Amino acid sequence: MKRNPFLRALCLSLLPFCLAVSAQTSPAHSPVPQSPVSYSSVNQLSGLLSQLEQASQMTQVDLDKLRIERWKTDPGSKRQAQSNVESIQRNLQSALPEIIAELRASPENLSSTFKLYRNLDALYDVFESVAESTGAFGSRDEFQGLTNDVSAFEKSRRAFADRMDSLASAKEAEVTRLRAALQNAEASSSPPPPKKIVDDDAPPVKKPAKKKAAAKPPASPAQAPQSKPQ
Repeated sequence: MKRNPFLRALCLSLLPFCLAVSAQTSPAHSPVPQSPVSYSSVNQLSGLLSQLEQASQMTQVDLDKLRIERWKTDPGSKRQAQSNVESIQRNLQSALPEIIAELRASPENLSSTFKLYRNLDALYDVFESVAESTGAFGSRDEFQGLTNDVSAFEKSRRAFADRMDSLASAKEAEVTRLRAALQNAEASSSPPPPKKIVDDDAPPVKKPAKKKAAAKPPASPAQAPQSKPQ
């Protein structure tokens, strides 16, 4: 029941993107309505949540069967195990149903998907510790039941990690589309350049007349050339 470090790395790497997408696709910033959720996406989520709810119900039954007071260990270990069991039960009865309902209301919300994954991650940490203690101090039947429950939670956690990865890719494409639509809307709504206003009542501007060159005076008879004598 070793953890996969890739899942935690994926979880942390997607958190900033979840917040960025939520800001980009909020109604206050989006000029274009968001695409409707596809039937296949809703159907997939419904199946994953149903499996998770079944795992939660079975886990609560198996936790109620534990007889920690009979474990052959010191009182401190028993108190710690009992405290972990109560913490898991509170989560399964209160926190987890609320997150599931929130995700059902918004099937492709990345923030809600991440919240569910993070809750499953925290549950798995505590649950794995209880299962290991049960294997060391409890009965074989108790340990087998909890082992199956831990495997079911691990399967759900992996499935929601994969869904979160797919949603992140889809949301990234959606943000790109919305940005392009916003740029097109801004370009089409920009005011046209100002036109030159012509005043028809204003007197026409006269062009300056060209000055004519002064005519040369005719030559006088005295200045006329005389013919030479024969």
